[in-house]
Amino acid sequence: MNQNDKKEPKASETKRVNKINKVAFYGGADMTADNPVCQAAYEAAAYVASLNKVVVNGGGPGVMAASSKGAKSQNGQTLAVTLNPVDMPEFEGRASDNIADQEIKTPNYIERMFALMNNAELFVCFQGGTGTLSEWATAWLLAHLQYGNHRPLILYGHFWHEVMDVIHKHFLIGRKESDVYRIVENLEEFKAAFQHFEAELSKRQN
Repeated sequence: MNQNDKKEPKASETKRVNKINKVAFYGGADMTADNPVCQAAYEAAAYVASLNKVVVNGGGPGVMAASSKGAKSQNGQTLAVTLNPVDMPEFEGRASDNIADQEIKTPNYIERMFALMNNAELFVCFQGGTGTLSEWATAWLLAHLQYGNHRPLILYGHFWHEVMDVIHKHFLIGRKESDVYRIVENLEEFKAAFQHFEAELSKRQN
């Protein structure tokens, strides 16, 4: 293959994951800054940035913008993975108040979703809509498929207990699928889960 033809690896392509450098934040776009979910995302992102990790999101409003602002409160770095929507009247678009140090532009939703995953070693999932649902489910699937070299998930919010109880009741979910995520309800639990996964990844061989 010609060097110029080299393509960026997708999230589904395996590479050794043994350190958290970037953290992706998923959550609803249709929320204002004073929404408790956005406030939680702000605080979680501020903590992540205080550890010199890059905060990654989709460049939109709501939880995405809140995570960027949280990172900036600690002078942290942010990365936005965006797209120019064509024939997507319900897509939230790029938020002017979501300030990113770097931006990756993608041509469609699917490539945006996988670029987000490819540019993070841990995913934080808040309450959101169908977009958040698709991102969370795909990240969870990849964590199962790549178990042992997977990228873990932190599910933020009490509602996740009910969601996962229903899924475990009606779907065929094994131990490994359960090992790759933690449910947290507040910042202290988030910090503990983050530290747990960071220690877990550091034990993986290069």
